[in-house]
Amino acid sequence: MLIAGFEKNTLLDYPGKIASIIFTYGCNLRCGYCHNPELVVEPCKKALITPEATVLSYLKKRIGLIDALVITGGEPTLQPDLIPFIRKVKSLGLLVKLDTNGLLDDIVKEIVGLDIVDYWAMDIKYPQEYFKEYGIDTKAIKSTIDMIMGSGKDYEFRTTYVKGLHVIEDAKGIGEMIKGCKNYYIQNFRKGKTIDPSLNRSNSFAEEELEAIKQIISPYVDRVVIR
Repeated sequence: MLIAGFEKNTLLDYPGKIASIIFTYGCNLRCGYCHNPELVVEPCKKALITPEATVLSYLKKRIGLIDALVITGGEPTLQPDLIPFIRKVKSLGLLVKLDTNGLLDDIVKEIVGLDIVDYWAMDIKYPQEYFKEYGIDTKAIKSTIDMIMGSGKDYEFRTTYVKGLHVIEDAKGIGEMIKGCKNYYIQNFRKGKTIDPSLNRSNSFAEEELEAIKQIISPYVDRVVIR
């Protein structure tokens, strides 16, 4: 596992749980609004890598004090030893939350079959027509959505809305992709360190625009929250 970031405590990343979080290096997308360019487009810095054994040792010492480990990135499903690592975490009696963009549906299928992830979080980057335009495999995306929804585990889908890349009406296409899902989060773009340095405050949606997005997608899903 190429672990390029390790936060020992978070109350925000696993709903209702105290967790640690790791950030894996590498991604198969290049979203301009990504806030982790050091994990995606910058060279992997050896000095920033946390050994897997260090993470596991910390988790073992904190049994009873933390509930879970969140695995995010980058894109964790690119890691060839992801599944063995998750097994090691589960052997400590901890919950595991896995973040993914859904492109590697074969890996998702294997993990769902092994029943080793307790909470799934998937980023729905765009409505289906955008994926086609950008040459992204929509079949893999839809396959992952269906597997997560049918896994019997807790899950959420979420979209970071970026003005200039998204329009309010995109919510309809996204809603159609995840129709019947339990939890959907609307995330507004925030200015900061990004792959595309030209993005700024003007790429954020106004509160009333976020509410309009919520109204459009609400008929498709059980629960919608603006984060």
